Amino acid sequence: MTDITFITGNQDKADYLERYLGFPIKHKKVQQDEIQSLDIREVVEHKARQAYAQIGSPVLVEDVSLEFKAFGRLPGTFIKFYVDEVPFETICRSLDKLSREALAKCVFAYFDGNLLEFIEGHLDGSIAQHPAGGNGYGWDKIFIPTGYSVTRAELTDDEYQKSYLQIKRFDKLKAFLESHG
Repeated sequence: MTDITFITGNQDKADYLERYLGFPIKHKKVQQDEIQSLDIREVVEHKARQAYAQIGSPVLVEDVSLEFKAFGRLPGTFIKFYVDEVPFETICRSLDKLSREALAKCVFAYFDGNLLEFIEGHLDGSIAQHPAGGNGYGWDKIFIPTGYSVTRAELTDDEYQKSYLQIKRFDKLKAFLESHG
């Protein structure tokens, strides 16, 4: 297997990735400029190329977005900043009388200096009337996956994992990495 470094400063993300891939993967935190774009592929490509330039070996990066249909592609890739600044209840209220449909996305990008590969996942859903639940992280308290009547933060562990694997396509990522190693 090619020597790949997952670019993250989050140990939990690195542990999850390693667990789902079924093989060890290095991780490293690097200082990166975050570009402003609603195009998640553009964001991860920039991160991957920048990380590769910094460490000089194959890298894997990821980013997530959460789009509200009523807001076009917003907040999209800015969701982390959005939930840091706007209370969940305010986010829920901002969609009153509007479509509550939402789309969660995760894109991994692998770059080895030549080959750039995207591995994408998504999960359709809606934004809750009110935040709810005590599990999960980030925007899980306001996102209801299609087919459920509760937020991701209220799902059972099995249901949560099922929805997690729809957003983060570890199966496709593992197959790609194994075929390029």
